[in-house]
Amino acid sequence: MPKAEGRIFDFKGHDAIRTDFLEAIDFDGKDEYIKIETDEFSAVCPFSGLPDIGRVIIEYYPDGGKIVELKSLKYYFVSFRNVGIYQEEATKRIYEDLKNLLKTDRIRVTVIYNIRGGIKTTTQMGSLEGKKSGEVE
Repeated sequence: MPKAEGRIFDFKGHDAIRTDFLEAIDFDGKDEYIKIETDEFSAVCPFSGLPDIGRVIIEYYPDGGKIVELKSLKYYFVSFRNVGIYQEEATKRIYEDLKNLLKTDRIRVTVIYNIRGGIKTTTQMGSLEGKKSGEVE
């Protein structure tokens, strides 16, 4: 179990993140820009044991012919709630899980964390400039 500075908290490891909750829906609109936002993301800082709360912004083009089902995305986010994961790792994990689910290279995940200790952190992974479906390198 991870230990927080000065205290011991029982929080979960990365294996508690429920990627299996994510569901994709077939979608024929590869050039449609999709943006999803929520202010209800939270995880636990494994260093301090304090909650990290942030706003998640997901932007993508459904080049893989799939869109994320929103209720499944909400449950996936809730699975982070008691997981000890650094802010940067959480953003990377969300990006990788959604990129794999949606089969698109044009995806960007941004997390804007609430100010804690006078420091505001924004993390971002991905790009909307990726290779389009069917495009040859």
